[in-house]
Amino acid sequence: MPDILSVEVANTLLLGTTVTMLAGYRRHLALPVPWRRLGACVALGLLLIVILHHGVDSVGARVVAMSVLHAALCLEMGLLLAPRLARAGRRYPILFTVCAAYANAAVQLVRALVYGAQLGGASVPWDDATLSMVFFSAGALALPALTLGAVMMANADLIARARHAADHDHLTGARSRRAFFDLAARELARTLRRGGPLSLLLFDVDHFKRINDTYGHATGDRVLADIVERTGAVVRSIDTVARLGGEEFAVLLPDTGADTALLVAERLRGALERAPEGVIAAGYTVSIGVATLDPGESIDAMLSRADAALYAAKAGGRNMVADARALPAQTAQTV
Repeated sequence: MPDILSVEVANTLLLGTTVTMLAGYRRHLALPVPWRRLGACVALGLLLIVILHHGVDSVGARVVAMSVLHAALCLEMGLLLAPRLARAGRRYPILFTVCAAYANAAVQLVRALVYGAQLGGASVPWDDATLSMVFFSAGALALPALTLGAVMMANADLIARARHAADHDHLTGARSRRAFFDLAARELARTLRRGGPLSLLLFDVDHFKRINDTYGHATGDRVLADIVERTGAVVRSIDTVARLGGEEFAVLLPDTGADTALLVAERLRGALERAPEGVIAAGYTVSIGVATLDPGESIDAMLSRADAALYAAKAGGRNMVADARALPAQTAQTV
């Protein structure tokens, strides 16, 4: 094989592969790719190879130079990914890739130190064939490991997006109906295990059909999205805001008693009493039903009582809050 293929071309392609891997990681993390800097790195590697091949023909010097460049690139990969570990939903793919990047960087640095020591006249307890086999084996595993890490991270990202799409309403960003009942069941189990109150707000938009008929469905969609945004600003981060369907929403309030839930509901009603302004040409109000979990009650039963309170609020004139405790027991059971 001609030297230009086994030395210049081979080393440039290998360095370009590592550079492309780093660029791919940055794209995955939605970071800008510094193509000029990465291109300069490849050009520097090629220049060093040419000088250390045709100027000063030294295999050891070429190994040191290329090992240092590869180590720097792999170290940058690890430093890019390591901060994501703390906030990753699935830690293993990132942890695997970080370990692979750091391990490859360490191997490349050891390779540079060993061959650098040989250039300085120091003796090593292994012959060249053994050294070449060890470092070649490590290098042969490095890129497949980094590639596997990239595939795992991309797969984890796709799974996270699919799960988010299933658990959230695509229009408003609120929790979906399915996610709400899953979270409510877990919250009920926690409440029964530890004790404490659990409350629920159920509300919908007053005369929403009139808004759609008068201003169009696009305005109606903006109203729904605005409601979720304003609701999120009123409730706590531990509270669950969900769109149950159409213009009906629910807010699950853990560790919240009946009296506090009424205060929250009234504050929310005031925040959602909006006059026409800006991009939302339609003013709107909401009616809210409030229920607090009774001993031995299920989520469905509490939701039924909140629904009855919501109907009572609408029957009472809308744009108001109704407490399920104020309703006759038979009314809550039949709605």
